[in-house]
Amino acid sequence: MSDNGDARLSGGERSELDELRHRLSTLEKAGPPRAARHHPFRSLGSVLLILFAALLALLSVVAVWANSIVRDTDRYVATVGPLASDPDVQKAVTNRVTAAVLAQVDVDALVKQLTDAASQKGVPPRAAELLGNLDGPIENGLKQLVSSTVERVVTSSAFETVWVNGNRRAHAALDKALTGEANGAVSLKNNQVAIDVGPIVAQVKEQLVSAGFSPAAKIPAVHTNFVVFESKDVGKIKSYLRVLQIMGAWLPLIALLIAAAGVYVAFNRRHALIGAALAVFVAMLVLGISLTVMRDVYLDHLPPGTSEAAAGSVYDALVKFLRAGVRALAAVALFTAVGAFLAGPSRIAVLTRTGCRRSIDALRDVALSAGLRLGAVGRFVHRFKYWIGVVILVVAAIVLFTWTYPTVMVVVWTGVLTLVGFAIREFLDGGAAPPADTRAGGTAH
Repeated sequence: MSDNGDARLSGGERSELDELRHRLSTLEKAGPPRAARHHPFRSLGSVLLILFAALLALLSVVAVWANSIVRDTDRYVATVGPLASDPDVQKAVTNRVTAAVLAQVDVDALVKQLTDAASQKGVPPRAAELLGNLDGPIENGLKQLVSSTVERVVTSSAFETVWVNGNRRAHAALDKALTGEANGAVSLKNNQVAIDVGPIVAQVKEQLVSAGFSPAAKIPAVHTNFVVFESKDVGKIKSYLRVLQIMGAWLPLIALLIAAAGVYVAFNRRHALIGAALAVFVAMLVLGISLTVMRDVYLDHLPPGTSEAAAGSVYDALVKFLRAGVRALAAVALFTAVGAFLAGPSRIAVLTRTGCRRSIDALRDVALSAGLRLGAVGRFVHRFKYWIGVVILVVAAIVLFTWTYPTVMVVVWTGVLTLVGFAIREFLDGGAAPPADTRAGGTAH
């Protein structure tokens, strides 16, 4: 028996040869191919299941977001906390608190008391007339004093602390706010979600008194609301969010199982997987566009006198993590579609896989020439190569599915590490062990 030449092949070439032999053996055992019977109802069922799963994926992202806003205090604070340093929100709060303080301080009456006191104390007529002409500037000066004091409080770090702590304490009432039953710091009345900013008024009162404006000491405890969200459709929205909040824990799993069922019943499961991934990607694209459109619709229907800039900032903050979830799931869907495509028989996919495999083979050959010995590790990887790939994919799926709030970067890095795992698997694949006579260095005749 002569040498069949396997010993002169590189590890990568032996791997490809073994794979070809395995496929040939499989085909010989299977016999002549039989024409597949395509049942239209089966194909239709697969399509409907995939489309339904895409719809549920859209609702799942919204449900997880609603659930996190209601049940996760840290998530809620992370959502509304940055609003304390938003210039548009600060300006709106400043105007609201200034109006609340001035409503408790009758500036007109103070100016009148000043002019009356001047007249009673025998001030010369010319001076009294001049003082009367200063009523307007004095009134504006007092209002400016109040406004500037409020602005200093609102733009200080102390306000950020009050804002964050207030929202953290108020989070316990948010669930009731969404059901319209709140009576605490967060309320839902007259189609408004509002936060009591009375503590800010108290701080302004202290600073005004410290600045020498003694009438501010008479300001009583004021409870005034800063409207976080207002819409005539709040009643409907809170009902929808309540339903999604209840379903948030189960909807993603249900969507995944339905998508898996749609892929399983399809004739070409790889094509079905690509279709399911692209359907989810389109669903996320639609949801992202809808959030932008809803922002414009919301701002166009604000009540008169509402700060559009502040309302826009609040809307952007509330949907910030929802947008992040949309982008993350879209990235997962896109990675899945590309991966399923590259696993197929198309020319591009084959060229891509061949190029990557040859590059890794060349790197391995260089390492082997430098003295690297794969030994038992290489034989183990070659024997269980398929299952090692399955484990890599399962671990990646578990990471993404169990990550509390995955972002696009989490998805990207998971994809990169998955590719690195497959590259390491290919590098460690030393091929099947050579025959005993080949290892001995001789040939049989």
